[in-house]
Amino acid sequence: MKTPTRRELLKFGGCAAVGYLASDLLIGCDGSSVHTSPVTPPPPPADIPCSPGDGAQVAVAQGTNLDTMTRSALAALGGIGTVVKSGDIVFIKPNMVTLPWASASYNPFWLGECTKPNIVIAVMDECLKAGAAKVIVGDGSQMPRFDWSGATTLDGSTNLATAAAQLASKYSVPVQLACLDVDSPSWIDVPVGTSLGKVSVSSLVIDADKVISIPVLKTHKWAYLTLSLKNFIGITPLERYGWTDPQTGNTRVLLHANDPGPVTGFGRLFVDIAKAAAPDLAIIDMSIGIEGDGPSLSSGGRTADMKQRQGSWLVLASTDPVAADATAARIVKQESPYVDQTLKMAHAAGMGTICRADITLLGATLEQLEVDWAPAQVVASAASVPCHRSAQNA
Repeated sequence: MKTPTRRELLKFGGCAAVGYLASDLLIGCDGSSVHTSPVTPPPPPADIPCSPGDGAQVAVAQGTNLDTMTRSALAALGGIGTVVKSGDIVFIKPNMVTLPWASASYNPFWLGECTKPNIVIAVMDECLKAGAAKVIVGDGSQMPRFDWSGATTLDGSTNLATAAAQLASKYSVPVQLACLDVDSPSWIDVPVGTSLGKVSVSSLVIDADKVISIPVLKTHKWAYLTLSLKNFIGITPLERYGWTDPQTGNTRVLLHANDPGPVTGFGRLFVDIAKAAAPDLAIIDMSIGIEGDGPSLSSGGRTADMKQRQGSWLVLASTDPVAADATAARIVKQESPYVDQTLKMAHAAGMGTICRADITLLGATLEQLEVDWAPAQVVASAASVPCHRSAQNA
């Protein structure tokens, strides 16, 4: 009798625990005032002590070459081969929230709204070197269809569509760029601890053998910060959660507006979705991001360049995404409330390590990395958000 894979267990049984505490190159897709009120954050959950056996490593790479930095961070963890095995189907989830509007006059990568393609391409290459049988890069973004060729590297020398084709040819392995709303074979319901009860996520994620989250560091008006856990809001379908709303035009409005509040509602929601996705690796883009009332310029955020604050860009990598998120929050001096409230829920659900003493940084110390990064003024929910370059899925 065949032993079920970890992904099969997640699909057919493991997801039931999510609501804790409550062939060829495939390139699809050619694409065509915020009213808020401040909210006083609820008190944090009861203290959760560091558990026996807790412990995680977070690798830090510094510099200005994101390709080299990404590979260095992975090497510090023992290489991508410690995660990706020969024959694995790998799903990579970057944050491509405003990619549909990329143009010569609007570059969401230099503006800090999207994960840099330089990092994604390096990770794709490393996965294929390790023997991956297929690599899928996917996101839900803000439109059901969008053009991956708009995801250009910072120097403009290539883009994800071109790089995917080249890598597929080089390794003779399928590389898929998926607009999840139109390219997902099916949607799988997972339970969540909010009044929604359950949320649908792409089968491309649940069916993958390994999942890698690659967010870009941004502050978030409805979630404090958007990092590797929050990144998985983008694996839900637009049309089921507000894309076709004729009155507001909002994207995924139901996910943001239900049970308003960054912890009891939206925070609880994305922690549960991330647990269903079960990421095996997190790589955080801390080069050019968003500060202030992010997660996008349209929501009131501001572009922030880590190199101007710290002297270099940063890339974090960890096989413990919760520890990676906690470290990123501490680097930008936002441990409270993000770690104290949101990540405590993830830790309590057995998703990873949050205690500072149990996280080993490889390559630098927190004291060497800390920078000032303006937090968001957290609000209860998004009452109305314009479709064009909206902040909802950022």
